[in-house]
Amino acid sequence: MTATGTYTPRPGAAPLPRMIAAQTALETRMLLRNGEQLLLTVVIPTLLLVLFSTVDVVDTGAGEAVDFLTPGILALAVMSTAFTGQAIATGFERRYGVLKRLATSPLPRWGLMTAKTASVLVTEVLQVVLLTAVAFALGWSPHGNPLAVLLLLVLGTAAFSGLGLLMAGTLKAEATLAAANLVFLLLLVGGGVIVPLEKFPQGAQDVLGLLPISALSDGLRDVLQHGAGTPWGDLGILAVWTVAGLAAAGAFFRWE
Repeated sequence: MTATGTYTPRPGAAPLPRMIAAQTALETRMLLRNGEQLLLTVVIPTLLLVLFSTVDVVDTGAGEAVDFLTPGILALAVMSTAFTGQAIATGFERRYGVLKRLATSPLPRWGLMTAKTASVLVTEVLQVVLLTAVAFALGWSPHGNPLAVLLLLVLGTAAFSGLGLLMAGTLKAEATLAAANLVFLLLLVGGGVIVPLEKFPQGAQDVLGLLPISALSDGLRDVLQHGAGTPWGDLGILAVWTVAGLAAAGAFFRWE
């Protein structure tokens, strides 16, 4: 026998941390089940790392090609997940009314964005583990302070995440799809990922060096390839992009 009221329903929202954790797990599963996103976030960076490390196509300067390429490919992986993948996925969620419905749930809007960001971080951890393992198999010999690398990756994620949400929240889904992929391709070529910025004219170098992908790849390269200290200049560029991107996304993001 049990006392009266033991099984009385207690309607109400779950605790906020549990809601965010559940939404993070859902976002991560949806990302990992999406074949197109996996191609963009995992397959392409891995193939680029293997191809350009083993085939002498691009002059990467003195030293092993894999030592130059790995930091750039890690930066590319961050961009593909935090910017391109998130922009496309969020843009279509907005188009189909998913975001509008989620906005009426007990999970607050900032909690939904927190869950999306956490999902990006989980995916990036998997990317970094995979790419690092492949790079070591290719003969990579990293140097530098791991904390500086972590700081660069976190700031790079925040910068690209803000820009991705800004694009997804202001453009139509089809325009976001086209623009995000175009930006990905342009920054792959002109962001110092595979082709050193020194190969471009001086005027172009000055402009390209201010891009978030260039700051992230150069910062990672300074630490991991050259064993430099904390790259404050690159971190400053990423911090500016982070503040500008997140502020603009917060101001202009449309849920419908």
